Amino acid sequence: MVKHNLIILILFSSILMVWNCTSKSEDTKPLPYLGHKQTAEKTVDGKTVTDTVYHTIAPFSFTDQDSATITNRDLNGKVYVADFFFTSCPTICPVMKTQMLRVYEKFKEHPDFQILSHSIDPTHDTVAVLKEYSVRLGIEDASTWHFLTGDQEKIFEIGQTSYLATAMEDKNEPGGFLHSGAFILIDRQGHIRGVYDGTKEDQVDQLIKDIPKLLDNGKKKS
Repeated sequence: MVKHNLIILILFSSILMVWNCTSKSEDTKPLPYLGHKQTAEKTVDGKTVTDTVYHTIAPFSFTDQDSATITNRDLNGKVYVADFFFTSCPTICPVMKTQMLRVYEKFKEHPDFQILSHSIDPTHDTVAVLKEYSVRLGIEDASTWHFLTGDQEKIFEIGQTSYLATAMEDKNEPGGFLHSGAFILIDRQGHIRGVYDGTKEDQVDQLIKDIPKLLDNGKKKS
């Protein structure tokens, strides 16, 4: 009986050790680079080498709820999460913002972290409307979380071609717009490093675990 119990204990210890190693390796595993990529040749020390060029977010310029102009230069060297919404959205947006609040509360004190929420209904979502909306969520200033408005076509374009997310007008959809519920994680160099369903708590849990992987790498390429 003693021998039997010893064998069970050894087996349980082995399983626990494997589980711990797997968990740790998953926590430290580098995030992938998502989106289009291409190769480019360059000369290093007189030799031609092939380098991989990863998809990056295109230059942009929008206005936030405090009337500040936010451009890609303001995000240079920072980690941020982007999403698309509109304040009168009757479907997934309230759930998305509840989940994004979790992200905000976790990282709002980090100087190198930002959130960009792009309105796809800028005609209605003026600076004043976005300010009121953000205050209702408990966001008193835009130092970390920017609710953005601007030219609608440019917002649609950057959503679809840069963030690779659905963002468009569709009169057949509730509210008149169609957009994904994606939370898109961007690294310090403007690369997409993760896409998460902002309507699902477990996926936002994973986002919260993944953000430090990029923040902890400082200004070096992760």
